[in-house]
Amino acid sequence: MPDSHSRVAIVTGAARGIGAAIARRLAEDGFAVGLLDLDEAAVKQGAEAITAQGGKAVGIGLDVSSTEQAEAAVEEVARELGAPTVLVNNAGITRDNMLFKMSDQDWDSVIGVHLRGSFVMTRAAQKHMTEQRWGRIVNLSSISALGNRGQANYSAAKAGIQGFTKTLAFELGKFGVTANAIAPGFIATDMTMATAERLGVPFEDFKAAAAQEIPVRRVGEPEDIANVVSFLVSEGAGFVSGQVIYVAGGPKG
Repeated sequence: MPDSHSRVAIVTGAARGIGAAIARRLAEDGFAVGLLDLDEAAVKQGAEAITAQGGKAVGIGLDVSSTEQAEAAVEEVARELGAPTVLVNNAGITRDNMLFKMSDQDWDSVIGVHLRGSFVMTRAAQKHMTEQRWGRIVNLSSISALGNRGQANYSAAKAGIQGFTKTLAFELGKFGVTANAIAPGFIATDMTMATAERLGVPFEDFKAAAAQEIPVRRVGEPEDIANVVSFLVSEGAGFVSGQVIYVAGGPKG
């Protein structure tokens, strides 16, 4: 990246799992990183770990679905680290249930974090990117965007992320800003562990069963997603925009 552009990234949902792995990888790539999450203690600890390794980072607690908190967090990152030119919208929750059992709150909370959160965070961050005429936005979708039993809310949110991403690519491309989405398959995280617990299946058995359905015969790790983010935010990915990349150990879509 040319010296005229700041190397500052924001990662939401950075307390653990995929988000934490992305934050660590971007720090290794030389970015100063703002780690954002509802779990403030966890992101502050993550930021301290990056700083201990010689990087620059700040941990900020927020509810990404709040316009006021999102805007305040982006400005805090800008003050502490410099103007953000990379945004990774990773924050997400699940409230799985069959449609006839799904409550309004189950629907609203999932849509709020995934879709509204990505919207308000991107709206707040894009002005820093357009001012510098360079930026990278990576949104986390999912293979559930293709539909998944018991996840009407989550699937709708993750499909919406894909349309949102493609629209960003159209609107922001002329400012040197790219936007892409990553759709992970089965990734071994606290979220998939919680799914196994809810089903009453030992996590190792749950992963083994999932691996048998994946062409590469293993489940994904958070670092598999971080590696793809690393490419998409690089200078070399400047001609890649509006794409949805399925990182699932085999073909999807």
